[in-house]
Amino acid sequence: MSHLIAPSILAANYGHLNADFEMLNQSKADWVHVDVMDGVFVPNISFGQMLVKQMKAVSEKPLDVHLMIVEPEKYVDSFIECGAEVVTFHLEATAHAHRLITHIQSQGAKAGVALNPQTNVDTLDDILEGLDLVCLMSVNPGFGGQKFIYRTLHKIRTLKQKITERNLDTLIEIDGGVGLQNAEAILKAGADVLVAGSSVFKSEDPTKTIERLSSIQINNFDI
Repeated sequence: MSHLIAPSILAANYGHLNADFEMLNQSKADWVHVDVMDGVFVPNISFGQMLVKQMKAVSEKPLDVHLMIVEPEKYVDSFIECGAEVVTFHLEATAHAHRLITHIQSQGAKAGVALNPQTNVDTLDDILEGLDLVCLMSVNPGFGGQKFIYRTLHKIRTLKQKITERNLDTLIEIDGGVGLQNAEAILKAGADVLVAGSSVFKSEDPTKTIERLSSIQINNFDI
């Protein structure tokens, strides 16, 4: 399977969201990544359910909703009802990850778990079989435009080996500091989904940047 590109709408121009979604609809983007932040789990506040619902009304791409919030179990249903097709929560934010994964899937959405940079991928060992996606944060969550933490490449390789050994279809998504300068290395390490925010929306030609990210060819993983 070729990799997926999920531009992060957090980096878009909020005064021209319709235009940005029209660009994404016409581009080679596969998903639209939506960061939901509560000002508690991370030091920033972003989108709520109503804005996600409005995004769904104009997006022709699946919404990949990343919940950077405490007690995500209280809110997953409402985000799915508003149009989230992939729902990712942080392992650090709940004591009942397995229960929440199965609940998200029972509601018809794909279930993902995100890990902060300091969280070891071994913490996923008991839930990996049930996951559709693992989102490895390659920056400290909360703000766009940060520099990629290159230690993440080691985490990708380790996680990819676990997935391969268990013969799973779990996708590895990388979120933070992803751009044309490091996308090939990230994909060679074993990533499947690239979340790109500033590198897309701050570029001179976002459509072309998405196309270039999408067209990268990887023959062998560096596991």
